[in-house]
Order: sequence, then structure tokens, then C-alpha cells
Amino acid sequence: MEAGKYYHIYNRGVNRETIFKEGKNYSYFLERYKHHCSLLVETLCYCLMPNHFHLFVRLKDDTNYETVTKGFKDFFISYAKSINKSYDRTGSLFQNKYKKKEIDREAYFSMIIAYLHLNPVSSGLVKFPDDWKFSSYKSLITEGPTQLCREQVLEWFGGKESFIEFHQLFQDEDETKPLLY
Repeated sequence: MEAGKYYHIYNRGVNRETIFKEGKNYSYFLERYKHHCSLLVETLCYCLMPNHFHLFVRLKDDTNYETVTKGFKDFFISYAKSINKSYDRTGSLFQNKYKKKEIDREAYFSMIIAYLHLNPVSSGLVKFPDDWKFSSYKSLITEGPTQLCREQVLEWFGGKESFIEFHQLFQDEDETKPLLY
């Protein structure tokens, strides 16, 4: 991972097990993420699903590979230890090491953001992206305080209305989904 570059970071529970057992776990995950990673990355969007997560981030210009790797490692260990203690479990919570994919084309930015936000829709958990409270979608379209790079994200889409319209279009266009991976 290199400073200034964009990455899609994701992982799932070992054996596809649930990593968020109840609502408070999602909040705790984001709290641990903020504690360990907010000085290292700028967060553009995220989506937390019952058995996996997605983060779309940009590494800050003053970070290096070792610092970022340690920050994310500490973050995941911190969360896993808490879940293990709280739910009387042992062993790994996450499947192997987290995955990271560099996003190096600006045209891909909009697609990855929509893909992440529509994950709960395509999984059948909700009908619309704003119905899923464990993603960044609502934070990006509202005016409340956020740690997200809201202005930058909305600018890629040409504004809030275009952001919403793109998600609706992407939700309706199955043929665009294979372009992601």
C-alpha cells in the first residue's frame, strides 16, 4: 500500500461466520477503526455486513506501508479480542489477512462506492441502500457531522442528486456489477 493511493479493503468472518453479532458490534467496529486508522487513512465510504465488511479509503500522504499495516492489524486484533471476550469464543474471527485492492482509475471510484452501498440490497437484507444503517450511504447524503470525505465523494458524482441517481441506476443495471471484479 502506498501513500496517496486509494484502496478497497475487505474481509469476512472465518468460515463465513457472523462478525457482527448485534447492533452494538457495528458501532464498536467503527469506533475501533477510527481509533486505529483515522490518522492513517481518509475514509470515502464503508459497508458493514453481518459476516463481512468493505472500506474504501485513501492513504494519507504522510503514511508508509509499515505504519498502515500495523494500524490495520491492531484494529482487527482489537475488534476480534473484544468479540471473543464478549461472546465467549476463541480463535480467529476473520478469514486470513484482510484483502486490499488498489483503485487506480477515477471512473472506478463511483462504481466501487455504489457497489459497497448496494451490497445489503443485493444480499436481500434491505430494499434500498438508505435502509441499511451500517453503511456510509446516509452519512454521505445528509448534512450531519461525519468523518467521511463527503464533499469529495459527492463531487465525483456531480452532487448529491447525481449520487442518489447513480445508485438507483447501478441498482437496476445487473450488467455493470461484473466489471468490479
